[in-house]
Parts: sequence; C-alpha cells; structure tokens
Amino acid sequence: MIDAHTHWVPGHFPAFLGRRKGVPWPSMVPAESACQRHVMIDGRVYRTVPDSSWDAERREADMARTAVAHQVVSPMPELLSYWLHADDALALTRFMNDELALLVQSRPQRFTGLGAVPLQDVDLAMRELDRLVCDLGLAGVEVGSNINGKPIGHPDFEPFFAAAESLGAAIFVHALRPCGMDRLVGPPLLEQVLAFPGEVGLAAASLMTSGTLLRHPRLRVAFSHGGGALPMILPRLQHAWEHMAPVHQCMAQSPRDLARQMFYDDLVYDGAAIDYLLDVYGPTQVMAGSDYPFAIMDREPATRIAALGLDEATQRQLRRDNALRWLSIVKPWAE
Repeated sequence: MIDAHTHWVPGHFPAFLGRRKGVPWPSMVPAESACQRHVMIDGRVYRTVPDSSWDAERREADMARTAVAHQVVSPMPELLSYWLHADDALALTRFMNDELALLVQSRPQRFTGLGAVPLQDVDLAMRELDRLVCDLGLAGVEVGSNINGKPIGHPDFEPFFAAAESLGAAIFVHALRPCGMDRLVGPPLLEQVLAFPGEVGLAAASLMTSGTLLRHPRLRVAFSHGGGALPMILPRLQHAWEHMAPVHQCMAQSPRDLARQMFYDDLVYDGAAIDYLLDVYGPTQVMAGSDYPFAIMDREPATRIAALGLDEATQRQLRRDNALRWLSIVKPWAE
C-alpha cells in the first residue's frame, strides 16, 4: 500500500544566520525519552516528535507492521514557515528540501518526497519549486491551506499554480493555522481535531470558486483529511451554483465535477465516512493516508480499507493506483 499522507521532520535544524531578532526559527532539543526530540519554535515546545520523524530505519519498521510499502513524505506543516521573512523562509525550506531529498535518494523504493516553498513570496516559491523538482527529484510540494490568512485560491498564487502545472508537480494541501481558533473551547490540540476540517474545506472550495482549477486543468492537487468539510459543503455549493446566478458565474463548471478533478486522502477515521468520500468524489480520487508519525495518525490504514468490503479493483485504487496517478508515477515499485 502507498500511504499518501505522512510527515517528516529533519533530525536537526541549521542555526539562524539572519540579522533580525525575535525570528520564530525552529530548533531541535533532546526530550525526556531518547526516542523523541522537542521541536522548538519561538522559544517554546511546538511538538515532541518521535525519531521515526527523520530516521529511515524506524519508518521502515513501522511500515512493515502496518502493511505500507511506500510513503509519500512531506514536512510537518508548521515548518512551512510562511510567517518568516521570505529570505529566511527560503533558507529554511532549501535546507529541508535538501535533507528530504537525501532521505528519498537513500530509499527510492520506499519514499517519495514533497518539498516546501516560501509562498509568502511567490517569485521565490516558484524558483524553489523548480529546483526541488528539477534538481532534487522531489515529486512536488506541500502547501498550507492559507498563506498568512490568504486563501490558496487568491489571484496572488495564480503564477505558482501555473508553474506547478507546467512542471508536472504534485501538490498536497494541508490544513495550517486555521481560522476560527477563538471559537474553540478546550485544549490547544483541538486545533487539529476541530478546526482543520473546516480549514481544508475552505481551501479546496477556493480553488473551485476562484477558477484556478478551470484555468489549470492539468494540476494534480490533493487535500488532507478527506478534503475536510468539503464533502458536506459540496451539495450546498452545487445547489447554489444551479439556482444563484453570482455563484454560477464564478464557476463555469459544476462544483461536483470540479471536486472530482482533485485528489483526497481517506483520513477520516471511519469506514462509513470513507464510503461517503467514495460516493462524493468517486473511487478514482481517494487514496490511503495516515498522518504518520504523529499522535492523531490512523494506526491501521490498510486494515481500515480492507474492512470496507470493496471489490478488489476499488481497493487497489485506494491502496495504490490513485496515488500513482496523483504523483504521475508510471513505473511503480513492487507492492
């Protein structure tokens, strides 16, 4: 099985070499357990991560236990660092892309890499996208659901998506710093649990209502967490498109059809919910994803798919074929 949604953190970070003060540059310090490290951002522990975040052998051992043959690996989303000065973000993302490329090159049968770019400066992002695809051999890029509050469907990012389409780069959109955090009641971790789905749904919808998907029909873009709230938003958007002229005018194609141009992981933690994704998006657009190696991950993604009772062809689409199409890999690895 191909796990299309896994994350990675480098085993160390370079020292900040800029002249600005108070920069939330990431660093790594030992944790209480020898198998963990603290990722520090802005002087605070952002997350305690296991050594499988960067250790290839640990990852492979976990893959064997969960029947995963190949992982698509992207940075921990907070490391996208859109809030840094663009030059600082470029230095950080270049370092991460170089390190991720080394992981992929060490085990190309096991890992495919998606890099990071400083989208707070679109020109710099386009240059780094070209480098990570053409020079480093990464398959594409992970982007946040918003860039400092600006949706990915905003016209400012049109040149970036045009460049990604031209390069044939796969794009993975992950929830990041969602809106509405002031509405949550409870521990900070509820950001991931409650706010991410709405954030991802808004990001996906922005590519539809902005016309980005229509202008770039060869874009191969995938969304985390099953597209978040999009499956529940979509019937309402479809109804509005059919009956409200302003909504119809912003999309020259049916929202249902546009949604089926994109890819989605199946990370919704419930068999009935996965069945609904297959009904909404179609069986050609949904692929296995676990959020490995973080605490919220689905610990048995292959078992969950097997329990759906799908025919063999549909299971193969979820387990392998759809991810290969998203990544545009024509010569796959062995199962």
